[in-house]
Order: sequence, then C-alpha cells, then structure tokens
Amino acid sequence: MYKLKVVDDVEECACIWKKHWDATSLFDLWDVRNCFVDSFKRNNIFIVLENGGDIQGVLPLSWIGESNFYSFFPGESWHGKTWLEQNKVFAADNNAFQILINNIPGPAHMRYMSANSLYFNDSLTFDESNYHLYPGEFDYTFDGYMQKFSSKSRKNLSKEVSRFYEMGAKLRYNKLEDIEALFEMNLAAYEEDSYFKDPRFYNSFQSLLKWLYDNKLLRIVTVEIGGKIAAVDIASQYGSEYVVLCGGTNPEFPGIAKLINFHHIEWSCWNRMRKIDFLCGDFGWKERFHLTSKPLYEINLLTAQEAKLSEGQREDTGTYGI
Repeated sequence: MYKLKVVDDVEECACIWKKHWDATSLFDLWDVRNCFVDSFKRNNIFIVLENGGDIQGVLPLSWIGESNFYSFFPGESWHGKTWLEQNKVFAADNNAFQILINNIPGPAHMRYMSANSLYFNDSLTFDESNYHLYPGEFDYTFDGYMQKFSSKSRKNLSKEVSRFYEMGAKLRYNKLEDIEALFEMNLAAYEEDSYFKDPRFYNSFQSLLKWLYDNKLLRIVTVEIGGKIAAVDIASQYGSEYVVLCGGTNPEFPGIAKLINFHHIEWSCWNRMRKIDFLCGDFGWKERFHLTSKPLYEINLLTAQEAKLSEGQREDTGTYGI
C-alpha cells in the first residue's frame, strides 16, 4: 500500500538523494546542489512515496517565496528562472510519478527536466534545448569537428581566430584570481540580467567553485592578449563529461568567444571526452556552431494568473546572463 511522507531534515534528504539518484551528470551530485542551500535559505521538502517500507518515488522541491511556487531543489531562482539543469524525479514507474506530481502541496513550476526522468504525463512540455557535442562522433579530432562547417565558413573562422593569436593571444589555466575578472565581465555585459547580480547566487556559485576546486573538478580557462584578460571560462570535468558552466568576455576583443569555445572542443577531443555540455540557451552561436540540441522539459502547474506573473517576471528581465 502506498504511503506518502514529507521530509524536511537536510541530513535525511541528503541520504535519500545519495541513495536514489544516479550521478550520471555533474548536476546529479548532492554536494553540487547543496552549494546553493545556505545562501538561498529556501523551505526545502522531499515528497517521498513508499510501498511496504520501500521508497518508490522522491520529488525534491523548494518553495520559491518571491514567485509563490515550488520548483526543483535547491531553488536557486533568479527572477523566476532557475539555473541547474538535468533535473530528475526518482520514480519506480509512471504510477509513482503521477502520485508524486498530484501531491505537490501548492503551485509548481519545475524546469530543465532531463528526459531520463520523464514518464507519461500530459503536464510535461518542452522547456528549452540543451546544447552539447559528442567528440567520438568526429573521431576525437578537432579537424573532424571543423568538417561540419562549409569550406567558406572554415576559412573565415580560421582567419578570425588566427588574428587573435597574431595579436599575441595566450591561454592560461586554473588561475583562481581570474575568477573575479569573469564575474566583472559577466556583470558588465548582462548588468541586471546577470545571475551574479543576486548576492545569493553569487555566494552560492563561489561555494560551488570552491567545492569543484577542492575535489579537483574545476577548470579555469583564460585568454590573455597584450597583458589584458580577453575572456575567462569556468568548466568542470566530471568523469568523461566536460561541462562549460559560465564565462565572460572583454568587449575590447569582439569575437574572442570563438577562440575559447574552439579551445574547449579541441581540449575535449585531446582528452577523449564522451560529451561536452554547453548548457541551455543558444545565445546566437550554438546552432551555428553545429552543436547538437536535446530537449529539456518542464512541468508547469501554475494557474493562468500565476503563469502570467511568472512570465511577466521573465519579460521584465530579458535575457539572462551567466
């Protein structure tokens, strides 16, 4: 017989998560999500479905007070939009999944759901596309990747990137002091639309970077030209998956993002990464650079009025930057 319970003790939630979540991506790790808990101080609950004492389903939720709805744990929301991707619901089957969804104790908007978590449910709809590459598909060679472009595009891209190297562009790695330059460039570019404008997210991201660094999962890539920082990206290697988490570019060097993005791809080929994850949002370049898109999904259980308010928040803030 099915039995529902609500767990709000963080230690018990951690035990449940670690036991039932397959850590197939960086965002599946409890320690990664826990980096956002202290700063956001959400009311976090895990809805747990049991049958005969065995856990059949878990739905991890956070109450987003400023938006008045539940979202996926840990609730790292900025103007109604969360950031962490590959969200999953643990459920033994479709029936367990439906019971969990039916028992959310209020309005809910859960985004960036991985296909791995999906069951048959009419409330599941397309959210955004995740963009990634599988280097094995082009034999782990950068030249193989470049064959995706037309000969004219290859020539133009090569010329543009070569121009930066002719200007003296140099790459350096894992300089912790460069992280602050990334924050400054990101804030300058996106201003109020940057997640880092929110001190809660800024502090949480600092905690995430420290955890990644302490666990030897952090990779910082910096492009320097003429003594100036032209671009900084933060990435993480988790097993055979390489995730580009965020970046910032110096407007004095338009087009420098091409150089650093090509570097991520070339490095991943050298190191035979199974997957490069460039996260959601096309930002005007990912489709053009022949990244593969994969749909992520959402469950929107807001009333029409609540949905209008949530959508209004997104319209007011425009494109989000990280």
